[in-house]
This record gives sequence, structure tokens and C-alpha cells, in this order.
Amino acid sequence: MEYGGMNNSLFAASAADLTIERIRALAARPDQVESLTLEFKREYSKSVVRTIAAMANTYGGVILVGVHDKVEPGVERVVGVDAQEEIDKIASACREKFDPPWEPAFIPVPFDDGSGRSVVVIRVDANVAPRPLLIDLQAPIRLSGQNSVADRDRLLKLAREEPSAGVLPMGQSVMSPNLDRGQEGNSAADFILRTGFNLPMGEAGAWRPLSERAVAALTQALNRSAFPAALEDLGHKSFSSSTGFQQHGYNRSRTARLVYRALSESPVKHPVEAAVTVALPEVYGTSTAATVTIDVTSRLRRYAETLGDKVGVPGEEYRYPVPDLLDLLEGILKTTVDPEVVAEIARITDIDPALVAQPRELHLAASCQVKELLRTDTLREIPDAGASAGGVFRANPALDLRDIADRQEQVDDWVRQLGLDAGLTGVEALVESYRSSRGRRR
Repeated sequence: MEYGGMNNSLFAASAADLTIERIRALAARPDQVESLTLEFKREYSKSVVRTIAAMANTYGGVILVGVHDKVEPGVERVVGVDAQEEIDKIASACREKFDPPWEPAFIPVPFDDGSGRSVVVIRVDANVAPRPLLIDLQAPIRLSGQNSVADRDRLLKLAREEPSAGVLPMGQSVMSPNLDRGQEGNSAADFILRTGFNLPMGEAGAWRPLSERAVAALTQALNRSAFPAALEDLGHKSFSSSTGFQQHGYNRSRTARLVYRALSESPVKHPVEAAVTVALPEVYGTSTAATVTIDVTSRLRRYAETLGDKVGVPGEEYRYPVPDLLDLLEGILKTTVDPEVVAEIARITDIDPALVAQPRELHLAASCQVKELLRTDTLREIPDAGASAGGVFRANPALDLRDIADRQEQVDDWVRQLGLDAGLTGVEALVESYRSSRGRRR
């Protein structure tokens, strides 16, 4: 499960998708502790209301009532409560204590044993809360796993901000990519994939420049992640070598661009490239968000012209097998939730790892129609379906990409959508066949 950030599946999932099994799995993780956006409460107390206000004045979050805040050997952590009684107490206290009166969303998640007990999931959405939200003439704020009180400067910022200012929307987004084209309008690349996310900035991250040590640590984390192997597999391990991720291109005091390049002895020197860019706001106070962008550029079609015996079918124009795209996307998403990568991104931006979001969309820009890129052995074109040279594919916010099965489900959904938008049928069956042959992981 995720760290408990704003894109945690408990925050984004529909009420119907919240189950006691999901909550127990979250609570069972030994590394799942209270954080900037997650808190556990055994039952109602005055501190629950104060935590609601603190989360509303910061980045929002989730409070689970009916769950012990500490893990002890042999002790059940998820104990449950009488949901209606707890909700009535908390809602009443919110109306009485908050200035202005406001209450968050309450979702009771019942046990499956007929006991009548539930865990109450309290969702605090900082996008809709009135800010500053006062309690006893103070504005609580959330620090890592605890509450504090806003000082004068922080209180003034809360009072002056526009609605939703400083709070990242639930739908993370990145700019659409463009393929580089020559003077004749042709592109040397087959396609470019892009994903990424926005994330908030801590106080120190908002003003300090990137340190060489921090960028080096992120570089090492990327090189140890699943990303390089996924890029190598895309070329069927035919590359002579690679550079690994290293600084290349536009790097400044507030921007780090780490590039992986596959190397070959063919005229196509770099059949596959990947770039991970971390961009912090350039001027303090102009923006509250940093961005992480991940690009993958592939030139395998031209590369395969001289290496048909290693990549693709000799004598035929290279087309990408659907399973190769599945593996590539899974490698990318696995890297975005890799604990070491997440920790280094959080360190650069001076935030709790809980706030490092998961990608919520995928962009694809192709140099030709997608149906001309894909290997269509078992696929069928839909007559007069029209052309597609890529698109934007949204993610299911209820899926936790740290979970292997959820990650595969998201990848499969994206590839199925890619096929349908390209006017092809049979992609769904091909995906299912591939997963069955490898065994779906749980």
C-alpha cells in the first residue's frame, strides 16, 4: 500500500471500493506509521478534531478511527468502533469547535464478521476546507506525524490565499510531449511516452538550490531501480551498452535532468533514451509545486533495420509487440513508487515521502498511426475506425501503484485503451494471454 499521501487509495477510492481488507493490509505494514497525511485513532478524542483542522490547514489527509496507532506483537491493530456513535461525536465537535463550522467526509467501513463494528475513514480535503480553519482561536497545522500551530507568517499566508491556493489538485498532470522533427517534418523517433506528477514544496525546498549530493543520490536510486532493465528489455537486450542515468542537457540550480541512453554501433546511436526531470519553482513565492517528468523516447524501428536478427523479424519493418509495452510501462510505474526513488525526491523537495504523488496520467505521441507501430499478429483492424497517433490516458485513482496487482491492472487498462483508440480489437485477449502465461502477481 501507499505511504498515506493524498493519492493514497483510501483517500481517492470510491466508498464502494473501501474494504476492511484494504484497511487491514495498510495497518499491517510494519513501516506504515503516522505521517503528514495519515493518522490512526483508537476511538474519538479531542485530538481527532484538532488533527482534522491541522490537515485542513496543510495538505489534507486521512484519519482512521478504530485503529491503534502503534504496532505491538500479537495485538490486533484494527479493532473497530461503533461507527454512528463515533461519527456523531466527531461531527458535533467539528460544528462546535471550528471557526467557521465545517466537517470532513466520513465513510464507515464495516467489519466482515457480523460484529457490527467498523473503521471510520475521515477524509480531509484541503481543496474544499475553509482556510484558515480555526479551533480555540488557533490554526493547527500538520507536521510529520504530529500537529503544531501556525505561526504569524503561516497564518497570514493561509488568510491571504485564494481558494485552493497552495493545495495540489487530486488530478496530477504534466505537459504533453512533442516529438522532435527535422526540416522536412519527419521524426527520427517512433514515439515518446511521458508521465509524471506535481508535488508540494517544503519550506527549505522552496528556497535552496539543488545540491550535487542530492542529485547524485537520486541518480543512484534510478540506476538501481527497475527502469534501466525495462529500457534494455524494450530493445531485447541488443544494445552494446548504456550510459545509465546521468546529468545531461538542461541542468540548473533548480532543475535536474537525468538521462539514460542506450548505446549501439549502428547509425542509430541511441535507440532508446529516457529522461527524468525534477524542476523546482524558479522564484520563491511564484509557485508552490515542483514537477517530476519522466520521458521515454524510442527509435527501435530504424535501429532494427540493421539488426533484424536481434530485434524483430528479419526483412520486415519492426513493430512493437504489445507485451513489450506492458513491461515498459510496468517498469516505469514501478520506478515512480520505488521507496528509494521516492525518498530521494522527497529529500530534494523537503517534504514527507507521503506527499510524493503517484502518476495519474500517461501521454503518448507517435510519429505515425499507433496501429502501424504495434505488432498485429493476433489483432484486427476495425474498418473506418479513424487514425490515432497517441493520446492522453488517465489513471484510476483508486489503484495503489505500489501494489503489484494494482500496478498491472493500471498498465493493462492503458494498453487496452491504446489499442481501442487505434481502432484495433484483440488487445484485451492478448493482454490476458500474456498475464496468464506469466502468472498474475499478487
